[in-house]
Amino acid sequence: MTTGLPDLYRYNRWANLRLLDACAELSDAQLDTTTKGVYGSVREILLHLFAGEEGYVRHFTGTSPAPRLRELTDFPGLDELRRRAEWSGTELITIAEQGDLSQIFSLDEGTYEAPAMIVLIQAINHAIDHRSQIATLLSQQDIEPPELDGWSYNDALRERAG
Repeated sequence: MTTGLPDLYRYNRWANLRLLDACAELSDAQLDTTTKGVYGSVREILLHLFAGEEGYVRHFTGTSPAPRLRELTDFPGLDELRRRAEWSGTELITIAEQGDLSQIFSLDEGTYEAPAMIVLIQAINHAIDHRSQIATLLSQQDIEPPELDGWSYNDALRERAG
């Protein structure tokens, strides 16, 4: 097993997919629940989370699936979000392994500059924040959220290794 930045993105992809697995068990009413202090409903947060990941990948590669999640007016469904999460998760791992981390990005239509490493830090921060918001929404509905911490990831790795 390699160590370093790519491992952080392997964890991120695992946590995103595990969260999507848990959300696949939810009813429409549960997916549409929201509360103060979070981005929106479970559905809205998921869409925002994965649209963001596509955006981070696009900064590095110039590519993203079409249509972009940000362009959709209707919820694409959990299967499509899972496909997109697998794509963006794998792309972020590749960027962490092989990307030019010395780049400086011009963001927000040229009004903000950030080094590549800051974009990668933001991608992780953004994902953890929104996964936590979904865990809050699930907990408030008396639904046990999936364990997405580092210890659970380690257990999953050990289980997979047999």
